[in-house]
Amino acid sequence: MRVLIINTSERIGGAAIAASRLMEALKSSGIKAKMLVRDKQTEQVTVVALKKSWRQIWQFVWERIIIWKANHFKKHNLFAVDIANTGTDITLLPEFNQADVIHLHWVNQGMLSLKDIEKILQSGKPVVWTMHDMWPVTGICHHAQDCIRYQTQCHDCHLLYRGHKHDLSYKTFVKKQRLYKNAPITFVACSRWLEGLAQKSILTHGHTVTNIPNPINTNLFHPTDKLAARRKLNLPEDKRLLLFSSMKITDKKKGIDYLVEACRLLNEMQPDFCRELAVVVVGKESQQYADLFPFPVYCLNYVGKEKEMPTIYNAVDLFVTPSLQENLPNTIMEAMSCGVPCVGFCIGGIPEMIDHLHNGYVARYRSAEDLANGICWSLTEGDYQSLSTEARRKVLSTYAEHVVAMKYIGIYNRITGQND
Repeated sequence: MRVLIINTSERIGGAAIAASRLMEALKSSGIKAKMLVRDKQTEQVTVVALKKSWRQIWQFVWERIIIWKANHFKKHNLFAVDIANTGTDITLLPEFNQADVIHLHWVNQGMLSLKDIEKILQSGKPVVWTMHDMWPVTGICHHAQDCIRYQTQCHDCHLLYRGHKHDLSYKTFVKKQRLYKNAPITFVACSRWLEGLAQKSILTHGHTVTNIPNPINTNLFHPTDKLAARRKLNLPEDKRLLLFSSMKITDKKKGIDYLVEACRLLNEMQPDFCRELAVVVVGKESQQYADLFPFPVYCLNYVGKEKEMPTIYNAVDLFVTPSLQENLPNTIMEAMSCGVPCVGFCIGGIPEMIDHLHNGYVARYRSAEDLANGICWSLTEGDYQSLSTEARRKVLSTYAEHVVAMKYIGIYNRITGQND
């Protein structure tokens, strides 16, 4: 069986990393998988890039111009929405014609337009669409937040400046309704949380909606000697290290302000405990927050090479993710695979990954106080070795490459009739 995975980027962003890992997992399980991207970052031979052209750049700019105009020339949420009015017709490519299954992932920002997706559906090839956010089942937004209009009909979008009854969200929603009707699409959410939201959208009515988590290479991400990892990274050997990681530290959705506040609370209430603590911050612009923490901070640049990441996880004692908006974070999976317990807010798919008081701590949403409780409990009251062992065990049983690949292969077999 031949599967073509389609994603805007090969390695930049959580969806890209998940899609790349799925390709490798499928190949290891006997599937002939290739990946088609707009932006290629490696020399991987099974990843095919669209031909570079000025047209691609113009397509991205044109989409933003349309949104900017609809916003009365305001920058209001200019990059929080996508209307998919530009893209590339991939149906004439040999990789497309050779494939038995077309597997869409994150295809926004000029990769595929709705018209391009329509051509894919009209080809008759079965389509699997892995949802890394809500965009496939809403009008134009990637995260509906508290809005429920996507369930019946998007309009008056709060992400648009002066949204109205027939705004861009309405027009794009209607286009998707026509596009999806009687189309051979199987929607796959990365978490049960997202699956539940997708099932409520009228756009998925009549289609299969299920959930399969992202895979991870547990042979690469595995526990190693902590002292050796710290020495390699020049980190202190006598501290309990907390890790915060984000591609862009200053992104408010990643919640570093809550971690800063949690650390401040810990320092006030348990100064003796805090003398042992230090924070490792990984990501772009990490130095901007170094002076805000009440104890030592060690800043590392964003790591682009996957093979370097396990060393960072193995160097720390606890991974803290105070993110305010998440589906199924690769970072939690990576930390747990290295035997590192995690603390995070009760949002999105995080409670599906962190089993409260079993392999980490799930804190009340937006509560810096409970985040502080989780950090303290994990490092003092909980059986740390047990938390570490259970974190690794959860990944092996749920997120390992072979486990995830076999679930997707089951879907491929069903939609291509190879189970008959």
